[in-house]
Amino acid sequence: MPSTSLGFRLVPMLVAIALAFVVWFLPQPDEVTNQGWLMLAIFIGTIAAIIGKAMSIGAISILAITLVAVTGVTSDDPGTAIRDALGSFSSPLIWLIAIAVMIARGLIKTGLGARISYYFISAFGKRSLGIGYSLALSELTLAPVTPSNTARGGGIIHPIMLSIAQSFDSTPEQNTTEKIGKYLALVNYHSNPITSAMFITATAPNPLTVKLVADATDSAITLSWTTWALAMLLPGLVAILLMPLVLYWLHPPEIKHTPDAKRFAQENLAKLGRLGRNEKIMLFVFVILLLLWADVPHLLFGGYMDLSINATTTAFIGLSILLMTGVLTWQDILAEKTAWDTLVWFGALVMMATQLNELGVIDWFSGTIQGWLNSADIGWPLASGLLILVFLYSHYFFASTTAHITAMMGAFLVVGLSLGAPPMLFVLLLAATSSIMMTLTHYATGTSPVIFGSNYVTLAEWWRVGFVMSIVNIVVWTLVGGLWWKLLGYW
Repeated sequence: MPSTSLGFRLVPMLVAIALAFVVWFLPQPDEVTNQGWLMLAIFIGTIAAIIGKAMSIGAISILAITLVAVTGVTSDDPGTAIRDALGSFSSPLIWLIAIAVMIARGLIKTGLGARISYYFISAFGKRSLGIGYSLALSELTLAPVTPSNTARGGGIIHPIMLSIAQSFDSTPEQNTTEKIGKYLALVNYHSNPITSAMFITATAPNPLTVKLVADATDSAITLSWTTWALAMLLPGLVAILLMPLVLYWLHPPEIKHTPDAKRFAQENLAKLGRLGRNEKIMLFVFVILLLLWADVPHLLFGGYMDLSINATTTAFIGLSILLMTGVLTWQDILAEKTAWDTLVWFGALVMMATQLNELGVIDWFSGTIQGWLNSADIGWPLASGLLILVFLYSHYFFASTTAHITAMMGAFLVVGLSLGAPPMLFVLLLAATSSIMMTLTHYATGTSPVIFGSNYVTLAEWWRVGFVMSIVNIVVWTLVGGLWWKLLGYW
């Protein structure tokens, strides 16, 4: 239980500190410097504190920044040490996610996010399967400009899903979840990992993956917003099409025909009325962001002038429009705690991952794993497959996708690429896996406790369905994605 007099949970904090000291006092490999080994100890302690939820992730990140600066692990000069500790806050990728989270507030404030969902339900809601696809398509539509997958799945889609289930008297309190609520809750959740994998801006950890990929390949592979979206388009669409069907087979709703759902959506659209001024502006910004992130102006008119705009600059343009038109106020921005929280913890974790790489720790760790796999003499396809599966199912031990990616992806990228795997094939599979792993548990990402907490799905059902969907998704991305990327000439 949290202490009433301290700002942290005592036992998880003591465990994290103990792990950091254990690592520090372990025999140090010859390939790693004293600074690198200390950085690893601080990093392990930080990840342990995040997993154990000793404090909020933002508060833990502040402590990590302080430790890196105070210990002088990156430099003996105090000025350089604090600059290194704060160095990642100048990263455009970090600001891209923070600004995009602020923009996503406009979807909720204007009601445009809910309106989009009701439109889909009014069009496809005659059957329970159609409602499932409506929820999935709503997720997909909102994903490019909603980098908080929790806000998207838990804040926008989940209340609509609950309203639909309750309109059919399908509630946990009445013990009638099998009517339709359980199925819709599962679709609500499992749409989230798929859409998160499809766009850099669909979940906060994706830009971290972009950064780690660039570091692991010495910037030979730099995943732009367009490259990521195009690569994930076909496997993502196939996964979205399959997911409601697979869940319908696993947990078929008792109610198959749902004409009332269409009427329910139409009534709510009527309550919202015609598209208002602020919704129109929000929709305009939505379209502008997609066009600029996809580099459409440059593709159309690039022969006459350079019209490419950096993805982070694009996000600032969108936010500026919303502020200038009054759709969002500065008070809205200040109140968007998720954005500022993300800015802090994302910056700290990117900084630590970067320092581990610069201090040679990643090279040592990846070299050790590579040695084990080389001694097994199993070839790059099987070795790469094992790395992907270990990365995927090790998420059972993590309550944060960001912590998981920070802890493991850098080393796994280096190992996979060094074993001879086609670079883009392995990079894209690992990038997709970092979202697919959200399917597994009721604590896998921020969205899962929100939907699991509505009590439509039991713990056993959640874990069983999560495991099945992880298999479905990884097969889709391996087979469909692999063929699609071959067609695109990526490998």
